[in-house]
Amino acid sequence: MKYFTLIVLFVLFSCGNKEDILLPKSAVTVVADVQDHSPIYIFFRTKDKDTMAEVNRKNSIISTNWILNIDKRLPLRLVIPEVIKLQQKKREEKAHKNEKAENYYSYADTIGKNLAFIPFTNVYYKMEKPTGTILFFNKNNEILIENTIVKKEKVKEVLIQILSKEQSNNFTLSFNKDLSFGSYLQNKIFIESLNLDLKSKEEYVH
Repeated sequence: MKYFTLIVLFVLFSCGNKEDILLPKSAVTVVADVQDHSPIYIFFRTKDKDTMAEVNRKNSIISTNWILNIDKRLPLRLVIPEVIKLQQKKREEKAHKNEKAENYYSYADTIGKNLAFIPFTNVYYKMEKPTGTILFFNKNNEILIENTIVKKEKVKEVLIQILSKEQSNNFTLSFNKDLSFGSYLQNKIFIESLNLDLKSKEEYVH
């Protein structure tokens, strides 16, 4: 899946309209290819001074892998409620359920010049504040652990100091609701790179 500009252009043949989505970017490839998939789009819209998220899932098939193509400019407070609805629909489906079908976010791989993907099938989103040991990304995209700002290169070290080496994966991810989806996805890829095998499958947005 090649991309040649920062704007990934999707043509929705069902309505004959051309729609632009600015995908997040990363120099890391988490998943290079997804077979048997259905695309879902969440577009960036504006009306007067308001920003809105518009979902198009006309081509989605429950039994396939879902790829969510989400505009990186959208804030999490608009994106995540829509993602929760989509996840709920797929999880509650009985007639055509495929236990092997996954959900992925797409992004632009700046090294391979391809689309790449990161899975979120097992993530359960909550629009509230978490408890316990929290790794929080604030609206300025700074990382806080136990309310203290930590540099990216020190995150794993600090978690081990707080939780011990054996428990360094026992923390909760939390994100400011006004963080852009583009920043969120880059942070997800960063957490993936730590190879911590997170115990908690919940992510909080508030």
